[in-house]
Amino acid sequence: MNPKTTTVLDARALDRTLRRMADQIVELNAGTDNLVLVGIQRRGVQLAERIGRIIKAQEGVAVAGGALDITLYRDDLQTVGPRPVVGATTLPWTLDDQRVVIVDDVLYTGRTIRAALDELADFGRPARIALAVLIDRGGRELPIHADVVGRRVDVAAGQRVDVFVEELDGRDEVVIADRDGES
Repeated sequence: MNPKTTTVLDARALDRTLRRMADQIVELNAGTDNLVLVGIQRRGVQLAERIGRIIKAQEGVAVAGGALDITLYRDDLQTVGPRPVVGATTLPWTLDDQRVVIVDDVLYTGRTIRAALDELADFGRPARIALAVLIDRGGRELPIHADVVGRRVDVAAGQRVDVFVEELDGRDEVVIADRDGES
């Protein structure tokens, strides 16, 4: 049975949202000097790359970018199983004195961001770390908030937020879906 879905952002709205987020990131950091966009695997990486391209087009400056896989930093790693799937972390430079913006698709409990902060500490001491998320669905378990939010949505118990990006999924869309088996 297919879960019922409600579209939050279609492809055009997603593009507009990322453009607005790019402007807010530049404003928050008073420009692009020492700015680094770090996407969280999986979809945060693609979103960070797109934001980086938007900033380059608007500001004429290529912003450094990277990818973070937080799998081994999760506080629930023991529940993942004996062989967790680990993606690439790509931060080929020190983060010392950089202004880092972590980019993720959905902010929910805050645990993914806590893990990302733990991992970033292994790569230096940034001057500042900010958080940009495409969707803030509420439901925090930790005192973490986003500095830049694409869209805030109310999500009921028994629902999830699915983010689809062209690079991985063949389409750009954000939907709220009932969890499998629920109606």
